[in-house]
Amino acid sequence: MSFTVKVKEDILQSSKSSQSELSAIIKMSGNLGITSKGLTLAIASENAKIARHIYSIIETFAGLQPEIKYHYKTNLKKNRVYTVFLDDQVDQLLSDLKLADSFFGIETGIEACILANDESGRQYLRGAFLATGTIRDPETGKYQLEIFSVYQDHAEDLANLMRKFMLDAKVIQHKNGAITYLQKAEDIIDFLIIVGAMTSKEAFEEVKILRETRNDINRANNAETANIAKTIKASMKTINNIIKIKETVGIESLPIELQQVAQMRIENPDYSIQQMADQLPFEISKSGVNHRLRKLNKIAEDI
Repeated sequence: MSFTVKVKEDILQSSKSSQSELSAIIKMSGNLGITSKGLTLAIASENAKIARHIYSIIETFAGLQPEIKYHYKTNLKKNRVYTVFLDDQVDQLLSDLKLADSFFGIETGIEACILANDESGRQYLRGAFLATGTIRDPETGKYQLEIFSVYQDHAEDLANLMRKFMLDAKVIQHKNGAITYLQKAEDIIDFLIIVGAMTSKEAFEEVKILRETRNDINRANNAETANIAKTIKASMKTINNIIKIKETVGIESLPIELQQVAQMRIENPDYSIQQMADQLPFEISKSGVNHRLRKLNKIAEDI
């Protein structure tokens, strides 16, 4: 099951539906037809639960009983497509939802009353996502939530509605319409809260935190590896210089404090300067060890 499907099914379980939600679903995924009896309305979905949900909303708010049909896609996967079909009082339903003009391209945006009311706005966003929304699985590490609109005006209104809830929504043109999208993980989490998909929100957040933790650990490991490499490089330079001293004037010719530091460095090439300071048989600071190592390097360079 894709993450998009999980989110949509989470939304279905979250709270009661409303006319604003139904308005979004019909506006964004409904298709009108006409017969000798009048208008027909068909709303398609590949998810049986969403189809039953749409049936239930229409029955609840309009007192109508649509029919649920299904057919198979003519592709290799042959997915089943469910259609909620209504051929009775469609004109009245559209009128009640103030959708008549939208189907004829007269009014393609979102109703002002929905934009002005926070609760209606939340419900509309629920319906919009159920209708045409997709969300990238957070496991991919790339965060993206998209809602497709046929009309640019609607996509812009949808973005403005999201911005009312402090979401950084953007709109991009698509070959068949426009897409309203969110790219920031925090915005997507907030969107899931707004539409009531709390289980999905927790799952998304958990994946995000785990990824960030892994990234932090990797960065720390990389930094530690770089520091170790730097330490070893500096250590090998000093060791080569100590060997040079040993083969020329001899280690025993050095002051005792330099002899001890030289011996410690040769025996422990991977030690940091602090580790050397901690292991030497006399009390010495990190800067003291570093000073003696520089002295050894200088002696070797002068030979």
